[in-house]
Amino acid sequence: MTAPLPPLPGAPWIAHQDGELMVEQVALPRLAETFGTPLYVYSRAAIEAAARAWSDAAPGRAVSLRYAVKANSNLAVLRLLADLGWGFDIVSAGELARVRAAGGDAARTVFSGVGKTDAEIAAALRAGVQCLNVESESELRRIDRIAGELGQRAPVSLRINPDVDARTHPYISTGLRSNKFGIPQARARQAYTDCAQLPNLQVVGIACHIGSQITETEPYLDALDRVVDLVRDIERHGVTLQHIDLGGGLGIRYAQETPPRPDELLGALYARLDAAGLGHRPLLLEPGRSVVGNAGLLLTSVVTLKSSLERHFAVVDSAMNDLMRPALYEAWQDIVAVRPRDGAQRRRYDVVGAVCESGDWLGRDRALDLREGDLLAVLSAGAYGMAMASNYNTRPRAAEVLVDGAQAHLIRDREDVSALFAGEHLPPRR
Repeated sequence: MTAPLPPLPGAPWIAHQDGELMVEQVALPRLAETFGTPLYVYSRAAIEAAARAWSDAAPGRAVSLRYAVKANSNLAVLRLLADLGWGFDIVSAGELARVRAAGGDAARTVFSGVGKTDAEIAAALRAGVQCLNVESESELRRIDRIAGELGQRAPVSLRINPDVDARTHPYISTGLRSNKFGIPQARARQAYTDCAQLPNLQVVGIACHIGSQITETEPYLDALDRVVDLVRDIERHGVTLQHIDLGGGLGIRYAQETPPRPDELLGALYARLDAAGLGHRPLLLEPGRSVVGNAGLLLTSVVTLKSSLERHFAVVDSAMNDLMRPALYEAWQDIVAVRPRDGAQRRRYDVVGAVCESGDWLGRDRALDLREGDLLAVLSAGAYGMAMASNYNTRPRAAEVLVDGAQAHLIRDREDVSALFAGEHLPPRR
């Protein structure tokens, strides 16, 4: 008999049953046969449970949840969250268009991002977004000008850079003074004073976002302490703030991480806000990864098994263009066999793709008993998987499926190669 398999990230929605890996009540081999591989697979139950964990985290408090669209922007995911009463956090006009196409409410959408163009600002104001989270004094002046041209007063919240270490990967740390994000805390009060004098702006809040995949409460509390100091200082100088936006970034379990639950995080934040006399203020939060990360996986097939003089390689039909996180961040994600074998031929494999880059790997040094044609599942791939996918090496992007109980719904078609160059044009031959 084989040893019991350990619990998987995302369980009980993702688990081995009768020798096959299941998502809810659907066996992954069935999905591979129906839709092919590589294939992103999401659990509706897992997304709903994670969303409700946030919704129920601080009963009786004025918390507004804005899902960070960049984590997973599929229309089906957005509509599911909109139906659960969530608003949205966007960073581009394209994401705004997705929110509206999915039935989301622009009036419950905040527009963040360090590089909003004039056209994007105008589109957001015409759509009636809740507010624009402003990242620089220059952006304030541009928004004031564009709002004036549209005959509007633009609702704005200034994103402050508190110089707090989120204790996460440097590429996803956004709250240090060396990062490109936000207005430095030392200039914040003057920025608010200047903002209040601009005729086409309405100050509605203060914003702060320090990073992603944060697995401790302390960085949030450090940032909150600095935001509280700023709120007091700003309001002493005559500018009233309607809400406090602390962003998102709560991590998930990829391996052995133990991030706080939403109720634990909110409990710690409100204890600090209550002590500062600000517990009554509306609080905006922008979770992304913690809502969808553990709810998805990437299903892939083993194409070739090969060995060098030093390593064993499992070459699969997905690659860094399908899942960029390992190549970009050296991120670790669990990789499991869909139909586990008895382990008699287990080896330490590097699971790699066919892209012409040595950085094209999904997992290194993984103990697996494999044959060519086997199915593997890369777990915890619901966030920043398909959202970061590309067509590098002219590879079509994967299809996406949402599992709902015993039903599987195709929510994005697999791309066709011809579609990848449909918008390209050949000049006349000379």
